[in-house]
Amino acid sequence: MNYLGNFLGGDLWCFRYLVLFFLAMVVGGARVSSQDSPSVPLMAYVGTFSSPLGDVLPTQVDLPPGNGKGIHCFSVDRQTGALTPSSIVPMGNSPSCLVVNQGRTHLYSANETDRWNGAKEGSVSSFLINQNNGSLSKLNTVPSGGDGPTYVSLHPSERFLFVANYFGGSVAVLPVLADGRLGEPVCVVEDKGEIGPTIATNAPDGSFAFSGHDRTHAHMIQSDPEGRHVIHVDLALDRIFVWDFDDTTGQLKPTKQGYVSLPPGDGPRHFHFHPNGRWFYSVQEEGSTVAFFHYDGSDGTLRYQDSWSTLPPGFSGSNFCSEILVSGDGKFVYAGNRLYDTIAIYAVQETGSLSYQGEVWTRGNYPRSFHFDPSGHFLYCCNQRADNVVVFRVDQQTGGLDFTGHYQPVGNPSHIVFADMLAK
Repeated sequence: MNYLGNFLGGDLWCFRYLVLFFLAMVVGGARVSSQDSPSVPLMAYVGTFSSPLGDVLPTQVDLPPGNGKGIHCFSVDRQTGALTPSSIVPMGNSPSCLVVNQGRTHLYSANETDRWNGAKEGSVSSFLINQNNGSLSKLNTVPSGGDGPTYVSLHPSERFLFVANYFGGSVAVLPVLADGRLGEPVCVVEDKGEIGPTIATNAPDGSFAFSGHDRTHAHMIQSDPEGRHVIHVDLALDRIFVWDFDDTTGQLKPTKQGYVSLPPGDGPRHFHFHPNGRWFYSVQEEGSTVAFFHYDGSDGTLRYQDSWSTLPPGFSGSNFCSEILVSGDGKFVYAGNRLYDTIAIYAVQETGSLSYQGEVWTRGNYPRSFHFDPSGHFLYCCNQRADNVVVFRVDQQTGGLDFTGHYQPVGNPSHIVFADMLAK
């Protein structure tokens, strides 16, 4: 601490340090953040459920299938949030989930199919992002290690890509090669355990919500913030699994805890870490709840704390939860409801507990996912069955979502990600 104090103690030295740091960023070709340089072009990429093209075999998708054309590319107006169509990457294998690397040079898609080169398996594709116009050029496509891949994410080192194969009930680890291409899976783990009941423990009165309690269904996989552990959920097993991760070999090994169980039938779908890395929130698809855990990154342990409904008091009938997001400042949590078609808003308390603040209609049908733009000032919602992406302005003080009036037509949108281009 004394060394740090001496290092930054003098104003002159501090000024010199900041100047040198800025010059190093410029000389090193580092990016200027989108918030500091609003003139830097911003692109949005929307993954869709798309119909088969050419000799591609039929895909397994949610209803209604096939309205998308592949990956839809848009330029983003940073001031208004509006999307302007730029190009489309034609794909008939339902690139339903996308991830962009930290350098915004490459994009990867989970292609939610059950066929790959004649085998009952899905696939994952890699793309190069053109820094001049944001267009995508496909590099390669490889098997995903199971059928129906529904989620992809990158390890913090960006040397590995994680895949959750929903229909195959498995997760896989794929190496990312030096040029951004993908290698074939180096690790595949199949989920095993007792399938939960078809009626969720916490389902609303009168609910017939049934989606994944027929066989194992891995729905999401992602590293913890430090990259030491990897977490994935299986909706049908009602479990959140935690793995030790070998960032040299790409192998997954169960932690001492192994997994935590959610109430039978509730069906964990997606999760999100708080920026502090210690609070972990999971949304349950069939139970319509948000569960809160304390996370210990030293050994990957999850400890349950509390849960809350995503629906208003008195709601009855069927609902399927979809997405969960924690705001970048850690003040708010957002959870998506399908059929009820709202986004529930919670304030994060000092202890990590949540306080329900209200809800907003998504201006469409079946909101599958939603994400913030890089500034955190806009939230984009993919209304899968309404065939549109809508834009909300985020109130930074209250967490509220104000509809901007911007609808962007996209057939069966599933997922949206962003990439700012290099400053010219």
